Amino acid sequence: MKRLSTICTWLLACLLAACATPGGAAKDATVTPDPAVEILQESDTLAHYRLANGLEVIVKPDRRAPTAIHMLWVRVGSIDENDGTTGIAHVLEHMMFKGSEKLAAGEFSRRVAELGGRDNAFTNRDYTGYFQQVPSAQLGAVMALEADRLATNQWPDEEFTRELEVIKEERRMRTDDQPRAKLFEQLMATAYLASPERRPVIGWMDDIAAITADEVRAFHRQWYVPGNAAVVVVGNVEPRQVLALAQRHYGAIPAGAIPARKISREPLQQGPRHLVLRDRAEQAVLLMAYKVPALTNITNPSSSDREALALMALDGVLSGYDGARLERSLTRGIPRLADSAGSSATLSGRSGNGLFLLSAIPAAGRSTAEVQQALQQAIQDVATHGISQQELRRVITQWSAATIYGQDSMYAQASELGSNWILGWPLDATERTLALLREVTPAQVQAVARKYFGGSALTIAELQPDSGAAPTSGQSVPATSMDIQGATQ
Repeated sequence: MKRLSTICTWLLACLLAACATPGGAAKDATVTPDPAVEILQESDTLAHYRLANGLEVIVKPDRRAPTAIHMLWVRVGSIDENDGTTGIAHVLEHMMFKGSEKLAAGEFSRRVAELGGRDNAFTNRDYTGYFQQVPSAQLGAVMALEADRLATNQWPDEEFTRELEVIKEERRMRTDDQPRAKLFEQLMATAYLASPERRPVIGWMDDIAAITADEVRAFHRQWYVPGNAAVVVVGNVEPRQVLALAQRHYGAIPAGAIPARKISREPLQQGPRHLVLRDRAEQAVLLMAYKVPALTNITNPSSSDREALALMALDGVLSGYDGARLERSLTRGIPRLADSAGSSATLSGRSGNGLFLLSAIPAAGRSTAEVQQALQQAIQDVATHGISQQELRRVITQWSAATIYGQDSMYAQASELGSNWILGWPLDATERTLALLREVTPAQVQAVARKYFGGSALTIAELQPDSGAAPTSGQSVPATSMDIQGATQ
């Protein structure tokens, strides 16, 4: 009955929204913004404003349904933490639901549900985000809720103590009891010595247990200021009306100073690193991480940026579609070497680091040494023989299709805009990146395969099954895929 009631509430709210505009405002695209508002970009398809207090407002109309996505992006994540308080960004994400000047613990989500909406939040290395999807007529109401907790997040110490136990259990379930997730965590801690990317987003367990309520409150005061945040709205809305709502609800929040960022640079790696994790697992796993250039400038790309683009193309050639090179050579070949094999290129982020990951699960009777050799041979084949123009064109076509299909989701559109803002990139960075990828040549892909896959910048992590190993907490749950989460939600 509760599910039926929720559906009915949603349908009724959407029917009302179809006849209304955000916040009940009249549909008037000529709404005049406050003179203190800076118009950074404005068109029928995308608008970008900056309020007097520094908060940025990004609006993308999508009128296919009478709903809207409202997101608050804060440019703070695990790379902004200090040793000893790892995980504090994620802890604060949880505590943002535990009360404000106007709301009691848990009331935020109840209010959103009463409006016919849904909400959640997420933390990553580079950012923390909060979202609600509601009928577009209720946009003003969720803005009021979000602005309230942004400005006045508060809760008693007892609430914090209870929630900290929830977070510790989340870490146990997602990492400590998941050998593959634990392997990836240890890979990052080994690959990076100085960069804050070595820290897990959720934090180390001892640090989580030692974080205090006052440290979390101070973290909120330090980073949750308007000049370090952006509101992104996608849906059945008019940009100037959204701006008026943002001014009404967010505009009165004091500006606050944006803290100076001190992100340690990673020293040059001068030799291979190798770790072995023995844990209760059904199958071995091999991860191979290579340091590579990051993509930092898509407006005026340097030679290093061009190499990063070629590495993105190499990733697509290796595992960007069904039957790509790694799948053909390791999982479909005779003899069959692996149950799964893939690659991923993490080449953008506020740290400025790039990492190219190769991964495989050996087939029965095969060793991690055999699949390591096969993965390296796949790279060597590209370095020696190159790739065809047709192969590269297929990768670009796959990316183009994914970009188009992504426009079907309001959430995906808002996430894309928020992510681009976090990096300080143009809001149309996805289209710009795709245009640059179309300029990549087979010769450039071959060149990066030759240049960046030697042993000096390689970190290898192996998971070896050990039936006698004791799980950290409870019964170990076998993982069923190679997916590695880079965020908590």
